[in-house]
Amino acid sequence: MAPTSKKSPVVDRGVFLARLEKGLHHGNAPLAVALTDLDGFTEINDRHGHEVGDAVLAAWERVLAANVGGRASVVRLGGDEYVVVLPGMSAENALVLLEEVRGHFAARPIEGAGEPVSVSVGVAANPPHGTTAEELWRAAGEALMRAKRDGRNRVAIYVEEKMTMKSNYYSKANLERLAKLSTATDRTEASLLREALDDLLYKFRDAL
Repeated sequence: MAPTSKKSPVVDRGVFLARLEKGLHHGNAPLAVALTDLDGFTEINDRHGHEVGDAVLAAWERVLAANVGGRASVVRLGGDEYVVVLPGMSAENALVLLEEVRGHFAARPIEGAGEPVSVSVGVAANPPHGTTAEELWRAAGEALMRAKRDGRNRVAIYVEEKMTMKSNYYSKANLERLAKLSTATDRTEASLLREALDDLLYKFRDAL
């Protein structure tokens, strides 16, 4: 039987969003949010008991705390739902970081749980996915749901619907050049467009 493991106390969602709103400084502070969910956690509790479930939660907390950096904060919102706040980090960098953490956690079995436990993560950031705590929460939640739909055990970044309708804003020649750049850099077209938007907003930051 797995030893009893201490997990963090639950923080009320409203309290968390209020703290996050302050950290955004009226939308002027770059910041990424990652919403995480342990895959099949209910089944783990049902099959192995809540003591093992608590050990899984504690293990996930330890991995997050050890790898997300000193400026980041990890908050438990209830059950197996955790959110990671990454000040000063872009969505793309948060995606890379959380993918490393996800892979590390999924590769190591937890005592009493049998097979390794996987996790799904949704990432959003200011800019460009929202300037308020509620907007970032919603965007990260939608990204998490996409990670679940796509097969779990993965990290997904929020993709704005308007980003997919490129033909309304760009010429055919520019779209072809964007596709070639995507192939050459092994990056999605959406991530390239977000980077361009980030650069544009930074260039004209004094006017915002």
